[in-house]
Amino acid sequence: MKLFVSAGEPSGDLHGSNLIRSILKKQPESRITALGGDRMRAAGADLLYPLADHAVVFFKNAIRELPQIFSVGNLAIRHIRTQKPDAVVLIDYPGFHLELAKRIRDFGIPTYFFVPPQIWAWRQGRVRIVRKYFTGVFTALPFEEEWYRARGVKTHYIGHPYFDELASQQLDPQFLAQARAKPGTRVAILPGSRNSEVAANAQMMLAAARKVHAARPDTRFLVAAFNAAQADAVLAILPPGLPVEVHVGRTPEIIELVEACIAVSGSVSLELMYRAKPTVVVYRVNPLSAWVLSKLLKVKYISLVNLLLDDEVFPEFPTVRDCSDEVAGHILGWLNEPARRAAVVDRLVALRGRAAVPGACDRAAAFLLGVAEQSRARPAA
Repeated sequence: MKLFVSAGEPSGDLHGSNLIRSILKKQPESRITALGGDRMRAAGADLLYPLADHAVVFFKNAIRELPQIFSVGNLAIRHIRTQKPDAVVLIDYPGFHLELAKRIRDFGIPTYFFVPPQIWAWRQGRVRIVRKYFTGVFTALPFEEEWYRARGVKTHYIGHPYFDELASQQLDPQFLAQARAKPGTRVAILPGSRNSEVAANAQMMLAAARKVHAARPDTRFLVAAFNAAQADAVLAILPPGLPVEVHVGRTPEIIELVEACIAVSGSVSLELMYRAKPTVVVYRVNPLSAWVLSKLLKVKYISLVNLLLDDEVFPEFPTVRDCSDEVAGHILGWLNEPARRAAVVDRLVALRGRAAVPGACDRAAAFLLGVAEQSRARPAA
């Protein structure tokens, strides 16, 4: 099988790497070329360009990155046109991938969305592009499957590939033991994987932590940084006297260790659900972005956990203002009232039993290998 896979963000790089491993496990001779990141390269893809290292968020960054985005798109098109893969798989990152799919259509190559963009939440008109230019969509969430199908998009429900990653995670026992040997009640701060998310949210998250610590001096805080630069950015704004540890590449261990979390909205909410951790979800944006989202957002919640439950089990604060008082209040409520925290944990455990089914990547891989087999069995025109 010849496959082209594209991911433009760290989460897409993760999901793409697990899909690539599933394909190569089933058919080791497959040739996979990709736009992505280090994870996809390590999984066995020939990386054309490290697109996942250049995640673009909101309009200012997008405009600045446009020349490079066009160049990478042309690189992908040249490869697809000349190498004629059996299928193309695009992972989320709609601004880039929707335009790429339009250009691929003329080549007659089956094109699929894997972990499709959350256009059901905002910019729903994009579904017309998906319906016209994509052969199908591998849907990850039950309500997402229903939404796409109702709008005439061919779908293949596989479940969320994040649960493949979670089911195979091996936590570092030494790190866990060292953390547990220290006294105190642990709370996690998860400021996101993008530089812009950390810049927008870390200050408010630390302000909430300071207020929690003032009321509960036994608390200490573990910050999960995606890379060293983001860790340095957090360390530079730490309030004096606040017991905070900042760790790079330790998100799973930190989530496992804590009693509660303060997290930026994103796919990490599925990991928080998987490990049954009560969480306050924040997402601070500038006034312009908030105004745009208020016009475009079509769902009641921003957290996937709340969307799956159709209820606000994770308190949410998509905001332009400092909500550290409210955030601290929820964290203290869980720490001070064990029964209140236990009720949230019970709901998360029940949801995990229904939704956290691994095997999405294997199901997608089997489907794609079938597409390749059918394509090669078809007589040449």
